[in-house]
Amino acid sequence: MRNRKLARLAALVLSTLAIGAFAQNQKPVSPAEKNYQAAPSPLANEPMVNSTNPKAPAMTQAEFDQARKIYFERCAGCHGVLRKGATGKPLTPDITVGKGTDYLKVFIAYGSPAGMPNWQTSGEMTEAQVDLMARYIQHEPPTPPEYGLAEMKATWKVLVPPDKRPKKKMNNYNISNIFSTTLRDSGEVALIDGDTKEIISIIKTGYAVHISRLSASGRYLFVIGRDAKVNMIDLWMEKPETVAEIRTGLEARSVETSKFKGFEDKYAIAGTYWPPQFVIMNGDTLEPLKIVSTRGVTVDKQEYHPEPRVASIVGSHFKPEFVVNVKETGKTLLVDYSNIDALKITEIGTARFLHDGGLDSTKRYFMVAANQSNKIAAVDLKDGKLVKLIDVGKIPHPGRGANFIHPKYGPVWATGHLGDDTISIIGTDPVKHKDSAFKVVQTLKGQGGGALFIKSHPKSSHLYSDTPLNPDPKISQSVAVYDIRNLDKPYTVLPIAEWAGLKADGGAARVVQPEFNKAGDEVWFAVWSAKDKESALVIVDDKTLKLKKVIKDQRLITPTGHFNVNNTQNDVY
Repeated sequence: MRNRKLARLAALVLSTLAIGAFAQNQKPVSPAEKNYQAAPSPLANEPMVNSTNPKAPAMTQAEFDQARKIYFERCAGCHGVLRKGATGKPLTPDITVGKGTDYLKVFIAYGSPAGMPNWQTSGEMTEAQVDLMARYIQHEPPTPPEYGLAEMKATWKVLVPPDKRPKKKMNNYNISNIFSTTLRDSGEVALIDGDTKEIISIIKTGYAVHISRLSASGRYLFVIGRDAKVNMIDLWMEKPETVAEIRTGLEARSVETSKFKGFEDKYAIAGTYWPPQFVIMNGDTLEPLKIVSTRGVTVDKQEYHPEPRVASIVGSHFKPEFVVNVKETGKTLLVDYSNIDALKITEIGTARFLHDGGLDSTKRYFMVAANQSNKIAAVDLKDGKLVKLIDVGKIPHPGRGANFIHPKYGPVWATGHLGDDTISIIGTDPVKHKDSAFKVVQTLKGQGGGALFIKSHPKSSHLYSDTPLNPDPKISQSVAVYDIRNLDKPYTVLPIAEWAGLKADGGAARVVQPEFNKAGDEVWFAVWSAKDKESALVIVDDKTLKLKKVIKDQRLITPTGHFNVNNTQNDVY
């Protein structure tokens, strides 16, 4: 009887969702987008201040703790830490209490055309968990603790002081062709010799390292986990190892170093999702020096937002500046580090939901994706201004993007998309190709939505695009390759996962993040399987598009991103 009642209520609720508070201004999303947004947050296990709502249904402390864990593992990516709304709608008590438990249970169980996953009918939540979450979101959101200088210094360790480190390179590795590969679920990175294809070392890091970045000199490798732990690795050591570490917050995605002439290796910077802030650190010890909050008003409605997360950060080559992109408020900050005691920040309003991006081939223009706004913002790092907002496909996700010379439009930069099957190619030469500068000059058809990374190289005539979050295994386990010399030709599909030759029970085996070697004649791919399954790295000959090498090792647990030292150091992509 109760199930029939719930079904009738579901029909009523779903029939009105188009005008409901949760569905307003939202567009349907694909399974690929849902996979992307549902990544767990490290905040799930952090102690928080709880505040119950007397108007909400009663919950025991055990129920509240369980619901909080579920929320941060499955919901915070869309709705925000404080449930004020991010890419998803707000879920605060002023909205949810009026809806009532039964309504909320239907919404959570069945989902909505506006993008809410069907948590119960998909089997990802039980009926009891749905009931738990419906009651939980009527209470006040628990607040994670702040994280300031004292907390950072409590985690800061200089394992090898600068004066105890090598004065010259102490190994025979071709450092510029080393790859740093994220081993997502083991909380490690693998350093791999790009010449011999042998693993140099496995280094313990934070959870799910998001990116690897190089100091301007190429000596130090910086990695940051989603739990905001930063490792500084000295590549000059006989066996490269961590020489300093720090935790800069509770959740993070970005780290970078100073690149401008005269400031090489002087500073490092890390941006966090929680608390919403960034910190400038000493470049050779990671000592935290300056913390700046990013809380503020949105670029469009000028409304206060309590948790604008720091997304991508790049170091400018034109000025002593870090380019800090603030997701929820839609602001690109040019942070002048020439005098951090009198810090100057230029605020450029771009578009909301900034995510990742990269420099054009001249390194003057920063091309950043405002993913839920379906735009690319082109920022002039020499003149310090917004050049243009460019409409592209649905949810652009370029990684750093791809630079190449278009046969007709000259220098261009390209991005793939999470939400559709297109690749947008944007002109980046306002001098010799003024009419096509900062416009989409060509749109390519891809394999499908769910693309995360796109890549080329100055010495390559190919453009590669992955699609690891596509629900079709044939698409997620392969890559599309385009001939830059003739982009009207159909793309070539490379069956990367099949070439890996994994065991039959290999699981998802998603193929992710093409990355070139230093010479530009090899492309490396991660074949990303489950934690308890076999994974691999597959290397393709860029000239012939034939399999060149498969790297298998039981230590390669959930490999995802990988970064070539030379290409990362010099922003080659």
